[in-house]
Amino acid sequence: MLWGIDLGGTKIECVVLNENHMVLARERIPTEASKGMAHIISQIQKLLSILSKEVGEKPTKLGIGTPGSVDPSTGLLKGSNSQAINNQPFHNELEKVLGIPVKIANDANCFALAEATMGAVLDIQPEAQVVFGVIMGTGCGGGIVIDGKALNGRHGITGEWGHTLLDESGGPCYCGKVGCTETIIAGPSLERFYFEETGNKRSLKDIYADYKAGNDPAATKTIDRLIHFFGFGLSNVINTLDPDVIVLGGGVSNLDVLYKEGVESVRKNVFNPTFTTPIIQPKLGDSAGVFGAALL
Repeated sequence: MLWGIDLGGTKIECVVLNENHMVLARERIPTEASKGMAHIISQIQKLLSILSKEVGEKPTKLGIGTPGSVDPSTGLLKGSNSQAINNQPFHNELEKVLGIPVKIANDANCFALAEATMGAVLDIQPEAQVVFGVIMGTGCGGGIVIDGKALNGRHGITGEWGHTLLDESGGPCYCGKVGCTETIIAGPSLERFYFEETGNKRSLKDIYADYKAGNDPAATKTIDRLIHFFGFGLSNVINTLDPDVIVLGGGVSNLDVLYKEGVESVRKNVFNPTFTTPIIQPKLGDSAGVFGAALL
């Protein structure tokens, strides 16, 4: 059995898969992160106990996906939206309490692993060796899977293309740099650009509807800007990694323009006379994170 946990700021979800990746059990409970690291660990214990009774077996190892990652040099968790476990030896403490091996990976890595192993990639190119999973939502991130394994990297930041320099017009990023990819093509960044153009606060969904209708110059400018920088940003990844398949995830990935005009924008910027890399939509939806954790 494959056991995985999606550890979020508000909920903890656990799934148990069999060797054929079929779901045997699945439950979620509140994280209650404000009560501290020890309580979060006890909530994980509670969830594992619930599912152990359901499937009649205890886990012998566990995968966990969460925003952030474990720094290999310090063993401390960083970048999680559960502040109580940031800069803490969460990984070591959890293994100590559970008494089993635990592997922790960034949620974008888990997304990429799930879509590569049991999701959208299997439908179009099951022989793919290198898969780049893109997250374009509230933030912008990514994960890299090679030969069915998610890469972590020396600093635990593999795939973090959201914090590569794209254009200084994006302005300051929370990470301390200016013009990160996230400051331009993440959902809130697109909404901010529209607001700066018009003085009106609108959702990306509404902005995109006006873009499709062709009745709002500011909406057109916003989405055209997305297409332009999507091509620049993703071409940098392709020129470096040259993946077999790219799968997009997150709310912004629902914009169908990315799979037409967006792909053409990538094509113009890739260092090759032709561009044949499939850029596809995800298949697993919200399940990708917890499935990917189990597959770790």
